[in-house]
Amino acid sequence: MIDSENLKIHWNKAYEKEDNQLGWFEESPTQTMNLIAKTNLVKDATILNVGVGTTTLIETLLDEGYTNLIANDLSDLALQKLKERIQNSHNYNLNCIVDDLINPSELQYLNSVNLWIDRAVLHFFLKDDEQKAYFNLIKKVVAKNGFVLIAVFSLEGVPKCCGLDLKRYNVDMLQQELGSNFKLIDSFNHTFINPFGGERPYVYTLFQKQ
Repeated sequence: MIDSENLKIHWNKAYEKEDNQLGWFEESPTQTMNLIAKTNLVKDATILNVGVGTTTLIETLLDEGYTNLIANDLSDLALQKLKERIQNSHNYNLNCIVDDLINPSELQYLNSVNLWIDRAVLHFFLKDDEQKAYFNLIKKVVAKNGFVLIAVFSLEGVPKCCGLDLKRYNVDMLQQELGSNFKLIDSFNHTFINPFGGERPYVYTLFQKQ
């Protein structure tokens, strides 16, 4: 397992590439937005996108009128590219937090997060203590009645991404990790076609904290 410092180097190297050369990059975050629509959140709700990379989701959320967005990634390069792009396209000063989800120095001080969004991050955490730290962070920072949107490789998915091993999930596994205090609102399977034409089966889930 790569340690945090070397993981940062790994991801910074990955994000030296153009977006369309990244195997997880999607032009339009349709599936994520379909789940967000089910939350009926107010436009100034606090939305935390973890492992955000250089996603187009931030632009889409801004276009939909959401105003309180926080972007997190381990890669400072990815966040720098994203922040500059958003500043140029939307004149929006994106709040970016460079931090490690499983050993956070800043994220744990957030509170009242109304929506946690993770597309393609959780499945990189292989060890039990890493997974526990990840879900404990969710339980700590997500507000009562807040939402958790997780999209990860399904059990039918490939075992590696970006040269790293993955742990794949189904809905029941995610529910077990979150616990009974989180109610499943919706879930579906989606096969993402990556920029190279490869099929990547995901499971998309939306939970609400009770």
